[in-house]
Amino acid sequence: MKIPQTPPRLNDLISEVKSSKRLMELFSQKGQARTQRHYLHWDKLRRYSPPEGMSHREWWMILKLSRTESLKPIGLKDKSGQAFQFSVPALVQEELHQIDLGAGGLVSIPEPITNPQTRDRYLISSLMEEAITSSQLEGAVTTREVAKEMIRSGRKPRDTSEQMILNNFITMQRIRTLKGSALTPALVFEIHRLVTENTLEDPTAAGRLRRADEKRVVGDDYGEVYHVPPPADELEERLAAMCAFANGESPDYFIHPAVRAITLHFWLAYDHPFVDGNGRTARALFYWAMLHHHYWLFEFISISNILRKAPVKYARSFLYTETDDNDLTYFLIAQTQVIRRAILELHAYIEKKTKEMRDVESHMRALDLFNHRQVEVIRHALKHPSQRYTFASHQKSHNIAYQTARTDLMNLEEQGLLLSRKKGRQMLFIVPADLGDRLMKMEKEARL
Repeated sequence: MKIPQTPPRLNDLISEVKSSKRLMELFSQKGQARTQRHYLHWDKLRRYSPPEGMSHREWWMILKLSRTESLKPIGLKDKSGQAFQFSVPALVQEELHQIDLGAGGLVSIPEPITNPQTRDRYLISSLMEEAITSSQLEGAVTTREVAKEMIRSGRKPRDTSEQMILNNFITMQRIRTLKGSALTPALVFEIHRLVTENTLEDPTAAGRLRRADEKRVVGDDYGEVYHVPPPADELEERLAAMCAFANGESPDYFIHPAVRAITLHFWLAYDHPFVDGNGRTARALFYWAMLHHHYWLFEFISISNILRKAPVKYARSFLYTETDDNDLTYFLIAQTQVIRRAILELHAYIEKKTKEMRDVESHMRALDLFNHRQVEVIRHALKHPSQRYTFASHQKSHNIAYQTARTDLMNLEEQGLLLSRKKGRQMLFIVPADLGDRLMKMEKEARL
């Protein structure tokens, strides 16, 4: 990924205008610039045709003049002491409205989430999805199937990638219990320790700020440096300022809760206060902020799943902000779009799973013999005939007691829908090759 071209300075652009008459003509078009829907960075704008009778540099000048009037500063400053600023243009306002409708307040709640019999299954599934994709964004290499099997079975991670995923899963569970707490440096350190346990070259680096001798930059595998974080001797003060912002103690004007959560995400990523695990910690803090502000549906939403599909766009939104006078609006636009897509994907996923369940139930009256957890195992087994189930995996998938999980699977074995095998001291349940035929037989018997 190439670093975006830094925009020309506004003062330089103004000084280039040859006459005061021309300057007034351009200034009169600021209102028109403000109505434009897209918030283009100079690196993109220079590739488009400017309005008739205007050069690219003049076009950029009036856009910058228009934007500057609505920018508001926050407590985050860059390495030279210049404050980061943001605005909420119309396209962000629209996304925030959709987020409010889709994830908080009196949102229309999908029935499977309100139903206590199925809620935990969706919760565990979403926590696993976020744990896996957030780790993959940071370089974890493993498949979803292997990662989910590890979490459900409770087995120990085999490598660093699996450890990262397990850490993220545990962290997401912990954040659910911390959502009512204020953010403190100690809490940030706790989250970082959870995220990085047994994954750092220096184990003592977990849960502490990087030292002056621990130089870190953000770059690629080819030596391109995208970001040089602030020096280590500033980190303690910066962390305190970040927590004050997260808790609503600064600044002295209203900021939409989702904007505050997104800014918190950017803030930690910019300061890069740890030797490793900064991206995962930043996203974890975003989740804390959304849940803290009662966007309860975020217990079930994975933003990393969306980010993983377009990692360059995610990275570029950071670079646009840094290269254009610390204008956080670029990051807000990118992240509000990610959030809304994640909400839509959750609703689509629930609708799909609900339809699948209803289809099975409508064709299989024999399933009335089983509870909702057993029906889910049957449905899953039909689609994943090589799957292995254990008491522990079933217990974790549905957040139930061990004895309940044991009863569920043993009953399915008694009915001939699962087969049991011993592996050491563990009992495995496998899917019979003719599961579909066995279900059809049970269906015929149920009709008699």
